[in-house]
Amino acid sequence: MRHHSPSRLAPAVAIALLTLPTSPLAQTLGTIEFPNSGSPAAQEPFIRGVLFLHSFEYDAAARAFKDAQQIDPGFVMAYWGEAMTYNHPIWNEKDPDAGRDALKRLEDARAANRGRTPTAREELYIDAVQVLYSDGPKERQDSLYTRAMERLTEAHPDDLEAKSFYALSLLGLSQGERNVATYMLAGSIAQEVFDVNREHPGAAHVLIHSFDDPVHAPLGLTAARAYSKIAPDAAHAQHMTSHIFVARGMWDDVVHANEIAVDVVNRAREQRGQEPSGCGHYPEWLHYAYLQQGRFADAARVLEGCRAFVAQSGRGTYSLGIMRAANVIDTKGWDGPAAAISVATERIGETAYRVDFTTGLAAAMRDDLTTATASLDAMISRRTRSGDDGASPAVVLERTLRAAIWRAQNKTDQAITELETAATLEETLPFQFGPPASVKPPRELLGEILLALDRPAEARRQFEMALARTPKRARALLGLARAAAETGETDRALQSYRELNRIWLRADRDLPELAEVRQYLAKYQKQTQ
Repeated sequence: MRHHSPSRLAPAVAIALLTLPTSPLAQTLGTIEFPNSGSPAAQEPFIRGVLFLHSFEYDAAARAFKDAQQIDPGFVMAYWGEAMTYNHPIWNEKDPDAGRDALKRLEDARAANRGRTPTAREELYIDAVQVLYSDGPKERQDSLYTRAMERLTEAHPDDLEAKSFYALSLLGLSQGERNVATYMLAGSIAQEVFDVNREHPGAAHVLIHSFDDPVHAPLGLTAARAYSKIAPDAAHAQHMTSHIFVARGMWDDVVHANEIAVDVVNRAREQRGQEPSGCGHYPEWLHYAYLQQGRFADAARVLEGCRAFVAQSGRGTYSLGIMRAANVIDTKGWDGPAAAISVATERIGETAYRVDFTTGLAAAMRDDLTTATASLDAMISRRTRSGDDGASPAVVLERTLRAAIWRAQNKTDQAITELETAATLEETLPFQFGPPASVKPPRELLGEILLALDRPAEARRQFEMALARTPKRARALLGLARAAAETGETDRALQSYRELNRIWLRADRDLPELAEVRQYLAKYQKQTQ
């Protein structure tokens, strides 16, 4: 473990930190050094809080910082840490009241300990978090905070914590949307930290967030491979690796990461006397990856677990809507059990659009145009009430559903034009990491329509473009294989079918598409013998 003491830190404090025993928790959350003016007894919970903070385990981090405050009420950086837990830059969330309350207690602690002042370096941390909760709009607060963190890194270039939090602040500047240039800058700063400390959870985490799109994902693969080992007791660290794996279509790795993340969450819930949760971000990604693997039975099990949890607790509706949509669409279960699940759309944000879209698309595929049209009308009404300006993922879904309705009405040209418009709009929007926000990517649906119209060459182009945004997504890969086979491009068809055969290694045995894959590969093998 390397030590980088800021020059203004009192020597006695540095010595105390160097000799501080490493706690079991710290060993499973990563390794950092954060010299500070707190008492030796408060170091373990404080460091634990910072480690949890780096992995976005915000509730656990807040509890740890409060433990440090109880041990050392005059430890101002413990209040800094708590205030930091109420700001979630990547998720574009902030609880200003809770943050300001923590800062008020920070000032009270400072006033009660006039003989014990923070170091000049710590004052820069405090100044930064104070502007984060200053008056004015969130965008202005975030910009001021980033500038303050930049000044801190310039004053203390060896402070890896300052660099890590500065890099994270850059990701928050775009208010939850991807700005490629800013993300690349954040990634370069995080890389500097990671090069010095390969066990730094914040550096690995920011690297993954900076590069979790299909174009840049190879740059984040090393960090993704490392992060789960750096912080095995942080559920979010286990899940975060799958941001890179999804962007590269590495479905086995996505499944493994999220199975572990779900297990970590539920073990922690068990320790608190709570029932396991069947819903949440990690089950959503696990469910999606099972679908890509052709493990529809396992996906159905996860979906049912979430449905039961919602029925019992009244929580998790957001997750249920996401999983229902993916299940109906990726299994093509237009009149199956998932399609029959009722999802309350109150207070679930933009997921409500996915619920309406899925209901409408399933109906259009069943030629139930009354239900499909009613779903489209509900989507438009919902968007109009929200003040959406017409350039959003919700509009992509609307156009895709309208195209499906027109296709069912044999208005083929209108359907194709509408899907092309939807796809073009989607490609102008900031890239959203993870499973596709459009649920049924418009180019993928367009490829399927063109293939059904016996236009395989055009279909192939659409599937290739779809796969550029959703690498190795099973439905698009299958469409590409079929299109190439129909145009006589055997090598390209074989390449796609072989890839599917690898992805579906653990697929349900009765998966019809799996039989298609193996029949094609067997036929080619016989022809070449």
